[in-house]
Amino acid sequence: MPTGKVKWYDGEKGFGFLSREDGDDVYVRSSALPDGVETLKAGTRVEFGILAGRKGDQAHQLRLLEAPPSVTRAQAKQQRRKPEEMATITEDLIRLLEGVGEAYRHGRHPDAKTAKPTAKLLRALADELDL
Repeated sequence: MPTGKVKWYDGEKGFGFLSREDGDDVYVRSSALPDGVETLKAGTRVEFGILAGRKGDQAHQLRLLEAPPSVTRAQAKQQRRKPEEMATITEDLIRLLEGVGEAYRHGRHPDAKTAKPTAKLLRALADELDL
């Protein structure tokens, strides 16, 4: 069976690409993922079968070999933010979320200028709380 690494994978769309160690990139669909796996992290080593599709090779019966180390988590555990910094992040996030909620109350999605920084702050807060 060929091996490679996850090049990228979009869990919401349910597909991505694997970089084969001995060849071209291979398309992977969510149906090829092992039971209980809903998404793939870039850099994860995998083993997979290959099926020839109309648009090229597709991964089949994917098996996870090893996940890449999470540099962010390792660094975060060593350098936890000070409570004063977290208070500022939390307050900024609350203000941004109020704007997001307001947009939704008016029947529209938040614009990218608001959505991206809100998502970034949510991730930072979630990572900090997960330590």
